Formats: sequence, C-alpha cells, structure tokens
Amino acid sequence: MTSTETPFPIGFTLPDHTQLPESDGSIVQNFQEHPQSILLTDSIQPLLQQIHPDGQYCIGQDSGIYWRITDPPLNGCKAPDWFYVPNVPPTLNGQYRRSYVIWQELIAPLIVLEFVSGDGSEERDQTPMSGKFWVYEQAIRVPFYGIFDAGVLVDSSPRPALLEVYQLIAGRYVRMPANERGRYLIPPMGVELGIWQGRYQNTEVPWLRWWDAQGNLLLTGWERNQQAQSQIEQQRDRAERLAERLRAMGVNPDELT
Repeated sequence: MTSTETPFPIGFTLPDHTQLPESDGSIVQNFQEHPQSILLTDSIQPLLQQIHPDGQYCIGQDSGIYWRITDPPLNGCKAPDWFYVPNVPPTLNGQYRRSYVIWQELIAPLIVLEFVSGDGSEERDQTPMSGKFWVYEQAIRVPFYGIFDAGVLVDSSPRPALLEVYQLIAGRYVRMPANERGRYLIPPMGVELGIWQGRYQNTEVPWLRWWDAQGNLLLTGWERNQQAQSQIEQQRDRAERLAERLRAMGVNPDELT
C-alpha cells in the first residue's frame, strides 16, 4: 500500500499517542547514539528546571513526532535523536507519552537534534513530504535544527566531527554561524551548543554538549558530584595545612573555637 493522506469521514476522531505505533522496529545506528542523548538530557535538566519551575516541558530521545495522518501511520512520523518541547506537560493524563503527536499537543519542539551515522544525506534530505530537513522546516516548523556528525573512518582516515545548526527565519532554515567560541547560541534556552572532546561513559570521542551563555560547560550529575567532592577535599587539605602551621607556632588548633 502506498502512503496516502487519510481522508476524514464524518465522525472521524484524530488518533492520539496511545493509538499510534510507538516504534518502527528500527535499531540505533551505533553505540554512541544512546549515551549521547543521555549526556544532553542529564546536563540540561537543571537549567530547564529553572526555566520551567512549573515542570512544564518534555524531552524526547529517539521518539516519534507525528506530524500528519497517513496510511501507514509511520509515514507521517519522524523520530529525532533528541528534541525539547517547552510549555507542555511531561505526561498526558498521567501516562508517559508513547510518541509526540503534533495535532494533539499543538506546540512544536523548540529544537531537534539528529546524530549522523552515515554520510549525512538522510539528515539533510529536503524531499517534500518525506525528507527530514523538509519535514522539520516546512511541516513541523522547528525553530532550531542541529545535525551532529561525530566523525567516522573514511578510507581508513578519520573524518573530523562537525556540527551544523539551522534557525528557522521567514519560513526557511538558515545555517547559523558559530560564535567566537566555535559554538551556537540558542537564545530561548540561554545556552550554547557545541562539540566537546572528552571521556564520557568510558568512551573518548567528540560529544555534543551544552554551555551556558557565559561559556561555562553544563555538567552532568556525575561531573557535578565529582566537582563537589573535589571542593570538599580541597577545603579539607587547606584546613589540615592551617592546623599544621598553628601547631608549628605552638597553638593547638583543637582548642580554638
């Protein structure tokens, strides 16, 4: 059966997230995709909680966005690797979302991110009604679209990591220039998006990460814990050095109040 727009007969009710396929059965393309999504979500959560003290936002990771009704249904769906939607409840009627349904939610994601596994042609596909680039730009109308290529071996040679970020301006995507730090400012979120070379989940590769508007890296929960532990140890070391100097002066630090 070819994909067609489904007609709306009298009495037809638009399907919601519980009535649409939640998966097309495809698997992730490489080992980095899942930890990459976790890294983005973990580090941005504290900031989003400040932006949304009422908790009204959601994050999708390799989750479907239904943007039109088709037969079969999955032909009207795209599943970005990562996306963020402001000002929507984190659950619907007390249930986790199985997918994000535009005609049910009415609010488009603010930013969609795709992680390249092949040559990037799928992420840049502008074919009307089917290509990812076209759907995000012309159908869902996502304000910011990022394409991240962590780099792969081409003819046994490494390909450098690459990040492209597009902003929807006057109905078309315009590629954003990088700032002086080589990153891309997302003004509604107050963050920069860029490439970070480092170790995460035991893997040393380029990673897509967030920085605040001042250029400070947004840390994961583990990194925040390590930073706090390091500060405690530094304070303990300073206290011990001070105690040693006091003892050398004949003062018992334990007797000081």
